[in-house]
Amino acid sequence: MNRRSFLALTAGGAAAASAGLLGQHWLSRAGQVSPVMSQPVVRSSQGALILDLVAQETRITIPGTAGRALTYNGLLPGPVLEFNAGDDVKIQLHNRLNQPTNLHYHGLHVSPEGNADNVFLSVQPGASQSYSFQIPDDHPAGLFYYHPHHHGTVSDQVFGGLGGALIVRGELDRIPEVQSAQEEVLFLKDLPADRQPGMGGAMLGREGSVLTVNGQVNPTIEAPAGGLLRLRLVNGSNARFWRLALEGQRLHLIATDGGALEQPLAIEDLLLVPGARADVLVQISPTGGQFRLRNRSYNRVGRRMMGMRRMVASSQGEETIATIQTHGTTTPVALPRELLPIQPLNNPVRTRRFVMNHGMAPSMGMMFLINGQPYDHQRIDTRVRLGDIEEWDLVNTGVMDHPFHVHVNPMQVISRNGEPERLLAWRDVVLVRAGETVRVRTQFRDFSGRSVYHCHILDHEDLGMMGNLLIEA
Repeated sequence: MNRRSFLALTAGGAAAASAGLLGQHWLSRAGQVSPVMSQPVVRSSQGALILDLVAQETRITIPGTAGRALTYNGLLPGPVLEFNAGDDVKIQLHNRLNQPTNLHYHGLHVSPEGNADNVFLSVQPGASQSYSFQIPDDHPAGLFYYHPHHHGTVSDQVFGGLGGALIVRGELDRIPEVQSAQEEVLFLKDLPADRQPGMGGAMLGREGSVLTVNGQVNPTIEAPAGGLLRLRLVNGSNARFWRLALEGQRLHLIATDGGALEQPLAIEDLLLVPGARADVLVQISPTGGQFRLRNRSYNRVGRRMMGMRRMVASSQGEETIATIQTHGTTTPVALPRELLPIQPLNNPVRTRRFVMNHGMAPSMGMMFLINGQPYDHQRIDTRVRLGDIEEWDLVNTGVMDHPFHVHVNPMQVISRNGEPERLLAWRDVVLVRAGETVRVRTQFRDFSGRSVYHCHILDHEDLGMMGNLLIEA
């Protein structure tokens, strides 16, 4: 049996680890099948979700392993938070880390101001922060994601373990076939390797070599033969792209990020970039059996970077990340024929261009840029008008893929390199491959205030690939 050791970074990040702040190693047993670790779920009650969330360093155990990680409430990943459209959300964040932190409610359509989804808040070590907002009555049902977003430490804290799933219940969940499916939330996270990447690793985006699902190595999911299984997938990684396929079964995509499709889409594999989510349905074979969920290789860097990639990144070979084992039988359930309508965003009032690249600064080293500029907390990069529909050209002139994320309002992809996008879907993270131009449209609805857009390879965000967006009423 192959044995590998790995180290979970604390909030001090790679620099702190290299300075000897943490020396705890984990022993991982590759290929071992773990039982499913049930995900703790905190649900709203009587129209409100009220929760204390503690960010802290925790010693955690995975079957065959032990080590330290950054957690919410001592859990890796954090608890699933579930509420309905129209609910009030009240979260008290307690910071027991050794550096500032905060919370971002990734993909939620809520205010970026005050004590809602305000990523400019800074919760100092030992301090607490109250977050309070209402989920809009017309908020779509979907799968979302909470994680820290304190600029300069985002990648360290997410790489160290912080993050959890958010679920908004609504119309999609009431479709009879979807409602009848067995539901499993799968939070995908790679844990850091014992050989810590240096600047080259941060430049590419740090990846860990131990792949986990809900904090487990190759867990088992039990489902009845003939049944319908709904897998709700969150990429909670710092930089890793997950390319998923289920042996012997097709995946039927029903939602991207936080939005339902109009009809299920049969796919052979699913590419999830950092921060992205997806819902897929699986019709389990009536004959039953065991089916492996595999993570396939994906090259997110250009040929000129491959030598460095081999030095700092984890193995890109195919690996089993979870196993579906049938247990008993059930009456076969058909796939839904229709899901929910999507209103196209037409008649944009303006087109903007965002060019993503990287370069070296004499006194600051490697920097990642949007329109030739690294991030400046004080600068407003883009001003838009509340209610407007805009068209944005996302241009990647670099040698690495960049997943582009916008806070508050989702996007629709219109074209890639001038070729019309065939799938009409809502997304809040859009992959822009090296050398590619992606045209998207978005509408600035309901909420004014200052927000951000950025690359969701979080090392790149911390190194400057982010801009400030001001939505003016």
